[in-house]
Amino acid sequence: MRGLGLGRVTTYGQIAGMAGNRRAARQVARILHACSHTEVLPWHRVVNRKGHIALRVSQGYEDQKRLLENEGIGFYGTGRIDLERFLLGSGSDIES
Repeated sequence: MRGLGLGRVTTYGQIAGMAGNRRAARQVARILHACSHTEVLPWHRVVNRKGHIALRVSQGYEDQKRLLENEGIGFYGTGRIDLERFLLGSGSDIES
């Protein structure tokens, strides 16, 4: 998680899969919520499987969007991130 670089995002499901249980996406969200500040995790780089910020407006959405935009991550007019372009494991960051 700490290795998730600037300009990339991951999904809750991807993290759960790396931890061994792809179906544990909700547990990942809970852990991030509880530990992201004390563990200095890049919580803002985690989005839902559709490429949307999961936080609600006035409950962190604006902060997360601003942090992502500051890293060069673009949003469609619908508020969705282009996962084909910015998702960890897509494009130039795939290791062979």
